[in-house]
Amino acid sequence: MAAYGTVVPGSRGRHPWLAVPLLCIIATGLCWAEDSAMEEIVTEKRVEAIHRQDSTNLLIFILLLTLTILTIWLFKHRRFRFLHETGLAMIYGVIVGVVLRYGVHLQSDANNVTVSCEQQVTPATLLVNVSGTFYEYTLKGEISAQELNNLQDNEMLRKIIFDPEVFFNILLPPIIFYAGYSLKRRHFFRNLGSILAYAFLGTVISCFMIGALLYGCVKLMKVIGTLNGDFFFTDCLFYGAIISATDPVTVLAIFHELHVDVDLYALLFGESVLNDAVAIVLSSSIVAYQPAGDNSHTFDITAMFKSVGMFLGVFSGSFAMGAATGVLTALVTKFTKLREFQLLETGLFFLMSWSTFLLAEACGYTGVVAVLFCGITQAHYTYNNLSTESQVRTKQLFELLNFLAENFIFSYMGLALFTFQKHVFNVTFILGAFIAVFLGRAANIYPLSFLLNLGRRNKIGSNFQHMMMFAGLRGAMAFALAIRDTATYARQMMFSTTLLIVFFTVWVFGGGTTPMLSCLHIRVGVDADPDQAGIPENERRSTKAESAWIFRLWYNFDHNYLKPLLTHSGPPLTATLPSCCGPLARCLTSPQAYENQEQLKDDDSDLILNDGDISLTYGDTTVSTEPAVSRRGIGNPSEDGIDQELTCGDHEFILRGTRLVMEECETPGNLQVTRKPSPM
Repeated sequence: MAAYGTVVPGSRGRHPWLAVPLLCIIATGLCWAEDSAMEEIVTEKRVEAIHRQDSTNLLIFILLLTLTILTIWLFKHRRFRFLHETGLAMIYGVIVGVVLRYGVHLQSDANNVTVSCEQQVTPATLLVNVSGTFYEYTLKGEISAQELNNLQDNEMLRKIIFDPEVFFNILLPPIIFYAGYSLKRRHFFRNLGSILAYAFLGTVISCFMIGALLYGCVKLMKVIGTLNGDFFFTDCLFYGAIISATDPVTVLAIFHELHVDVDLYALLFGESVLNDAVAIVLSSSIVAYQPAGDNSHTFDITAMFKSVGMFLGVFSGSFAMGAATGVLTALVTKFTKLREFQLLETGLFFLMSWSTFLLAEACGYTGVVAVLFCGITQAHYTYNNLSTESQVRTKQLFELLNFLAENFIFSYMGLALFTFQKHVFNVTFILGAFIAVFLGRAANIYPLSFLLNLGRRNKIGSNFQHMMMFAGLRGAMAFALAIRDTATYARQMMFSTTLLIVFFTVWVFGGGTTPMLSCLHIRVGVDADPDQAGIPENERRSTKAESAWIFRLWYNFDHNYLKPLLTHSGPPLTATLPSCCGPLARCLTSPQAYENQEQLKDDDSDLILNDGDISLTYGDTTVSTEPAVSRRGIGNPSEDGIDQELTCGDHEFILRGTRLVMEECETPGNLQVTRKPSPM
C-alpha cells in the first residue's frame, strides 16, 4: 500500500509540474470551505440577533398596550376623566421613546465598513462584488455625516419605526370599518344634511384656509432665512388636507360615557367619520395635480379640473366598491346556510370586510372610503342575515381590533417623537400651523352652522357650535397620512408639526372636554333610546320632519326592495314587486321572510313614519298610513301628507313581533290593516 505523498512507480519525472497547482487547488478549496462555513455561522448569528431585536421591539409595544389598559382600568375605577386612554398611550410612548433614544446604546459592529462611492442618483438596490461573490443591499435612508459613528443605534431606532404601509393596510382598516359598522344610523340620518355639509364642504374650506395661511408663513420663512428646502403652494394645500382630518375619539368617548345630547354626538361622530374619507381623497387629488410644462407648481386650470374630476371619481368609485362588497356579502350570507356554522360565517364576514380595503387600494381607489361604506352596508344588510352568535362575535371582534389598533397608533406617536430620525422642527412653521388649524376649524364650523340653521327646524345652538369647534382634535388619520411620505424636506416638516398638533389637541382639548361641557351648559345624561324619552315633544317632531325630506325616498325603496332582496327581514318581494315579477320574486325571497322568523331590524324606521309616506308589509298583512288604503310598492305622497306626521304616542300596534310606537294625539283612525293571502 502506497503511503500518502508517495510517488507511484513509473511516474517519476514525467509531469513534476502538475503537483504544485494540484496542491494549490486543494489548499484553496479547503480555505474556501472554511471561509464559507465561518460566513454561514456569522450569518446565522446575525439572523438570530435580528430576530431577537424584532421580538424585543414588538414586546415593547405589547407592554405599552398592557400598561395602558391597566391604567385605563384605574382611571375608570376612580372616575378620572381628565385624560383619555389615547392621551395616556401617547405619554407612555414618549417615555419609552426617550429611554430608547438616550438611554440605550449598542456596541458598534466591527464588520461595518464605510466605502465612499460617487453617484449622481440614489439607487434603491445595490449589488456589491466581494471577492467574486455578489451581495444585494437595499436602501434604508439617508444618514448624516454626524451619525456615521452611531450606525448601531440608528439601526435600532430605525427598527422601531414601522413601514407606513403597516398603518394603512393593517391598523387603519379595523378602525375605519368599526366606525361604519357601529354607526348609529338613526341619529346619523336625522342630521345627514348637516353632517354632509361639515364633512365635504367644511373639509374643503378648512383645507384651502390652512393652505393659504401656511403659504404666507412659508413666504415669511423665506424672508427671515429659516427655510432650508423647497416648500411649494401644493405642499401647503396637501398639508391643509391631511391636517383637516379630525379624530375626536377622546371627546366622543367622554360624550358616550356622560350620555351627552345625541344630536351633538351624531354631528361630531358623523363629521369625523366622513371627514377622514374626504381628507384622504382630497390629499390624493392634490398630489395628482400636475400642470403641463416643466414647472409643476404653477396654476393651471386644466390640471385643476383634472384634480377635481379625480376627487369625484375616486370618491364615488371607492364608495361603489365598498357598497358592492357589502351587498355581495349580504347575498352570500342570505342564500347559503353559513349561519349553521358560526365560525365559518364570522370568518367570511371578517375577510370580506378587510379585503374591501385592499381591493380598493389595489384598483387605485381609496381603501378608507371603501371600507367605511362597506361597514355601513354590512351593518344595514349583512348583520340581519348573521346568526345571533355571529352578530355578537363580529361586533366584539371589530370593537377589540379598533381599540387595540387605535391605542397602538397613539403609543407609536409618542414613540416616534424621539425615535424618528428625520424630524424638522421649525418654530415659525409650527406656530403658523397651530393658528391656521384653529382658524380653518372656525371657518368650517361657524359659517356653515349659520347657513344650516336657515333651513333647520332644530337649530344648532351656539353652545353646540363652540363644542364642535373645541372638539376638532387631530389623531390617527392625520398621523398616518403624514408619515406615509417623509422623503422630502417639506414632508418631514409636516410630519414633525403634525405630531405636535396631535399631542396638543389630544392632551389639552381632550382633557378639557368635561369642563367645557359644564361651561357651555350642554346637557348630559340624555336617554338615547329609540323613543327618545326626555327630549321635548316639539324637538322630537321637528327632527323627524327634518330627516324625512332627505331620507324619505331612499327609505321607501330600501324597505320595499333592497331589504327583502338582501336580507331575511322586511316584507316579501312577492308583496312589493308587480305581479308580473312573481316567479323572480319567489326565487329571491327567503322562507324566513314569509314566516317572519326575523323581524325588520331597522333603526331608521322611527324617523320616517310620516302620514301617507310608507306602507309596511309583513307576510300576509299590510299596514298603511293612508286612510283606508292598502298599497303595494312605493307611495307617492302629496306635500300635505308629507308634512303631516304620525304623532300618536301612547298607542302601540303590535303585529307578529313588529311594534309601531306613535306619539300622543287623537285615536289613530287613519290606520288601515289589510289581510293578504300568503303565496304558496
